[in-house]
Amino acid sequence: MKYISTRGQAAPQAFCDILLGGLAPDGGLYLPEHYPQISPAELAEWRELPYPALALKIFLKFIDDIPACDLKSIVDRTYTARNYRYCRPGHDAAEITPLTTLDPGFHLLELSNGPTLAFKDMAMQLLGNLFEYVLEKRNETINILGATSGDTGSAAEYAMRGKKGVRVFMLSPHGKMSPFQRAQMYSLQDENIINIAIRGMFDDCQDIVKNVANDAAFKARYKIGAVNSINWARVLAQIVYYFKGYFAATQSNDEKVAFSVPSGNFGNICAGHIARMMGLPIERLVLATNENDVLDEFFRTGRYRPRDSAETYVTSSPSMDISKASNFERFVFDLVGRDPAVVRELWAKVAAGEGFDLSATPYFARLPEFRFVSGKSTHVDRLATIRDVWQRHRVMIDPHTADAVKVAREQMGVGVPTPIIVLETAQPVKFAETIQEALGVQPTRPKELEGIENLPQRVIVLDADAQAVKALIEKVCAPAINR
Repeated sequence: MKYISTRGQAAPQAFCDILLGGLAPDGGLYLPEHYPQISPAELAEWRELPYPALALKIFLKFIDDIPACDLKSIVDRTYTARNYRYCRPGHDAAEITPLTTLDPGFHLLELSNGPTLAFKDMAMQLLGNLFEYVLEKRNETINILGATSGDTGSAAEYAMRGKKGVRVFMLSPHGKMSPFQRAQMYSLQDENIINIAIRGMFDDCQDIVKNVANDAAFKARYKIGAVNSINWARVLAQIVYYFKGYFAATQSNDEKVAFSVPSGNFGNICAGHIARMMGLPIERLVLATNENDVLDEFFRTGRYRPRDSAETYVTSSPSMDISKASNFERFVFDLVGRDPAVVRELWAKVAAGEGFDLSATPYFARLPEFRFVSGKSTHVDRLATIRDVWQRHRVMIDPHTADAVKVAREQMGVGVPTPIIVLETAQPVKFAETIQEALGVQPTRPKELEGIENLPQRVIVLDADAQAVKALIEKVCAPAINR
C-alpha cells in the first residue's frame, strides 16, 4: 500500500515514511491510494474478534512495510485492559471500547478510558509504540511538533513520554483549556516533553505547526514530525472503533447504524467516513459542532468559511473551538473525485483567507452519496443535555459528548436510523466547571489523578509567532545537532 498526497505533488510513500513525516512535502495530507474493501465473509469473521485482533486485521489492510508478527506485538502492547482501565463500573476494561445503552437503539461508545481520559488515547497509544519501533529500526530520532485544543496534547505527551529517540514540542492556546487539561500536560516533568502556551486560539497554534512543516529545510534539519490528526496513523487507529462499535450495537451484518461524532478538526469523523468507504454498513454520519460551526455550515450550504482567531468562540466544549478543520482536506479530496488539482485550488483560497463555495458545483451535488448530516449545539444545549442524561440514566457525560447527543436526538426524527451510536470523547472530570454548572456536583476522577491541578507545572509562554517557536526548537535541539 502506497500513500498519496491530497495535493498530488509529492511522491507516493510507504506507511513508515509518512508515519514519521506527517504533512506531505507539497502541503497536502496523506491518504492511501485506495480504500481496501471488506468482504461480507471478513465482516462476519471480524464480528467475533476481541479489540486487538480486530485492530490487527484492519491495520494489515493498510500497512505492508512492518512484518505482521511485529505489528501484532505493537497492537497487543497497545490495546490492553491496563491501558484502558478507567471504564464505567460494571464494564470490562478488556473490551477497550465498551458500549453504554441509554435508550433502545441509542448508545454511547466509550472511547475515553485511556490514561488521559480522552478518545485521543485510542490512537496516541498506538502512535507512541509505532514511533518507537520505527525509530529504533532506523536508528533515528524525531522532534514532534503538535498543536492541541485540549485532548490531543495530553494524549500525545502521555504516549511519548520517556520514549527513546522522541522529543515533543506541544503548542496549546494560553488560558483556553480547562484547569484539568492544563494540569495533565504542564505537570509532566519528563525531559522529552516541552509545553508551549501560545497567546491566541487553537487555530493560531495549528497555523504555526503548518508554517514549520512547510519549511522543508527547517523540518529536515530538526527532524520535525507530527502527531496531530494530520498524521495518517491517527486516523487509521480510529477506524477500528467504528467497526467495534457497529458489532457491539447490532446483531447481524444486515443492519445499518448511524454514528454521531462531535467534530472540530474532522479527524474523528474522517475515520468513520473511511470505515464506510471500506464497506462498514453505516447509513449516516452525524457531524456535531458547537458554536464554532464551520463544518456544519459546509454540510448545510456547501460553503467552507474558516474564521480567524478573533471570530472563534471560546465555549464550554473547548476541544472543538476550531475554525480551520485541518483534516477536512482529506474528505474534500474524496468529494471532488480525488482530483488533486481541485484540492490545490480550493486550499489556495483557504490559505488566502477566502474559503470556498461548492454549493453550485457537481461536487456538492454528490454530497448525499457520502451519508453526512450535521447540526450544532450551544452552551445552553450542553447544560440541558448533560442534565437530562444524568437525570434519566444516571450517566454523566462531558460537554463534547453532549453536543453529539443533542444533535443525534434531533437527527433521529428526520431519517437517521436506529441504532445510533454516539462517540463519547472524554470523561466529565476534564470539564468539571461545566459539570458543576449543569448538575451542581463535581465529577469523580481516578484516584491517581486526584490533586493533579496542584502539581508543579512546566510551560513556556510565547506569542503566536512561528519564528519564536522555531527559535525555541533550535535552542532545545542545538546540543544534539552540534554533537
